[in-house]
Amino acid sequence: MSRLAMFVTAVGLSLVGSPLMAQDAVAGPAVPGIGLIGAGLAVLGAALGIGRIGGSACESMARQPEMAAKIQTAMIISAALIEGAAFFALLLVLIK
Repeated sequence: MSRLAMFVTAVGLSLVGSPLMAQDAVAGPAVPGIGLIGAGLAVLGAALGIGRIGGSACESMARQPEMAAKIQTAMIISAALIEGAAFFALLLVLIK
């Protein structure tokens, strides 16, 4: 995953989690919509990461067709882990 995608994902997760954990049960959000911005950044980072994984995997399979099965397995596992992080970020937004 590129450094930009990792940075966007980290910023997105921090923007989502911080306002949610700092709020009282009765009070509204300190900055309206900040959770949605954080979720958007997290999803954007996940999309960039999965796109990069897919592109790199296709390029690798084109160069070494005999390794296609192993590359595809690693690609699916990596994409699933990134998707899990994105779903976690969305879950934090939907809780509050």
